[in-house]
Amino acid sequence: MASNSKSRLLLLGIFVLLATNVSSYDEELINQGKYAKPLVSPVAPVVAPTPPPPPPVKPPTPPAAPVGKAPTPPPTTGHPVAPAPQPPVNPPVAPAPGPVPPIVRSNKDCVPLCENRCQLHSRKRVCVRACSTCCERCKCVPPGTYGNREVCGKCYTDMVTHGNRFKCP
Repeated sequence: MASNSKSRLLLLGIFVLLATNVSSYDEELINQGKYAKPLVSPVAPVVAPTPPPPPPVKPPTPPAAPVGKAPTPPPTTGHPVAPAPQPPVNPPVAPAPGPVPPIVRSNKDCVPLCENRCQLHSRKRVCVRACSTCCERCKCVPPGTYGNREVCGKCYTDMVTHGNRFKCP
């Protein structure tokens, strides 16, 4: 019997809820009718039209030169005028030739050249060993302690280690 009364109470609650929603909706419709804006608006005030902008003023034009003969050149004294001297034209300057690599005839020539090339290197023995290998194969050591690798050509610049780093210092 208890479940029967619970279901009745539930149905009663739902009915009351629906009834209040319907009645509140009706009240909103009635209230909207009371406070609705009228369809005809009151007469708007008359606004005076703005005056048109003044026409642009053009600046006065300067008087034109009289149309007629062209001006005559000044009279000459009979002495010819020498043309202005032209500045001398310098021939194009050729770029300075790059450093010349020392001549390597035998493998004995490589040791002093590589020691000079590697004198500032942090790992001097490793540098001298790699330089000697490159010197023996390419018969060339670049001048100076760093750079100038292109002086010795593709043999020197294209030689790489197993890790694809440049072999020749």
